[in-house]
Amino acid sequence: MSVPKELYNLKFSEYLESLKILYSLDDNFKTICDDYCASTLKTEKYKMKFEKYFQYKLEAENLSKELEEEILIYLIRNGWDKK
Repeated sequence: MSVPKELYNLKFSEYLESLKILYSLDDNFKTICDDYCASTLKTEKYKMKFEKYFQYKLEAENLSKELEEEILIYLIRNGWDKK
C-alpha cells in the first residue's frame, strides 16, 4: 500500500519512515491521513479557483477604470463639461 503524495511534505519529512509503516498497519491512522489528503486537495482546488476568479475580477476592474476614463474624455471633447 503506497502512501499518498500529499504526505510527502516538509512537515512530515523527519517522520516519513514511521508514517509509511503506520499508514500500512493502522487503519485509524490511515483514515486520518486520507482525510488530510482529501482536505489538502480541496484546499488546492479552491485556491486555484480563487486565483482564477481574482484575476477575472482584476481584469474587470481595470476595464471599468479604462472605460470610465474614455467616457470622461468623450464628454469633455464633445463639450459636455461639468454643469
